Amino acid sequence: MTKKVTVRTLQKIKDTGEKFSALTAYDYSTAKYIDEAGIDLILIGDSLAMVALGYKDTTAIGVEEMKIFTKAVAKGVERAMVVTDMPFMSYTIDIPSALTNIGEMVKNGANAVKLEGCNDYILELIKRTVQMGVPVLGHIGFTPQSQNVIGGHIIQGKTDEDAKHLLNQAKQLEQAGVFAIVLEMVPEECGKYITENLSVPTLSCGAGRFCDGQIVVCDDLFGKFSDFKPKFVRKYGDMKSLITDCASKYNKDVKSGKFPNESEVY
Repeated sequence: MTKKVTVRTLQKIKDTGEKFSALTAYDYSTAKYIDEAGIDLILIGDSLAMVALGYKDTTAIGVEEMKIFTKAVAKGVERAMVVTDMPFMSYTIDIPSALTNIGEMVKNGANAVKLEGCNDYILELIKRTVQMGVPVLGHIGFTPQSQNVIGGHIIQGKTDEDAKHLLNQAKQLEQAGVFAIVLEMVPEECGKYITENLSVPTLSCGAGRFCDGQIVVCDDLFGKFSDFKPKFVRKYGDMKSLITDCASKYNKDVKSGKFPNESEVY
């Protein structure tokens, strides 16, 4: 029987100085394949708003959509830890409604949820969520759901003062009970500084080589999403060309009468 990755697994990886891997996934088959590949944590990221649904940014997706994708991904996973990104406005109105929405994700297969930011409200929500029995993945640095306040996709933690501020946030999240923290779009030195001063694991999303784990969007990794490519992503494949090529060949064969052939009919 496959041994499930849990918060204890990830903590042990940090404590032994090893690394863990994380990818996003939005559907059953992709989740199944990357789980079989040995990925440790699978995030149903709100990035699916852009790469799967064609919205202009992550704030457009809602709870009902995230529930559908969470259920699909969870059905394909046996080993990896499944984490759902709580979408914009689903957890910031009040704690009772936030806990209800978080509970819905767990009911649909999530092992944990991710919450962006660090303020008094978020810290209290993390405590309440953990008390409810749901692990929380924190997220600081560049927080996409706050991009309109930040002023766009801007690197965070560039000065010593800013790095110390992020470390303070990370320590507050740690004290509130998160099992790990995503650091997004911060200089490598900042990512290293925070990682070395925390007990819980850090997960780099453009935060350099010294975090305890790395996470990227699967469609970027596979070369499927081509609207833009973040600096911190390495493209391991070219699914855009593969899909276009297969569809083009199919189109040609259908129109020429070559598909289906004799062996492909009843």
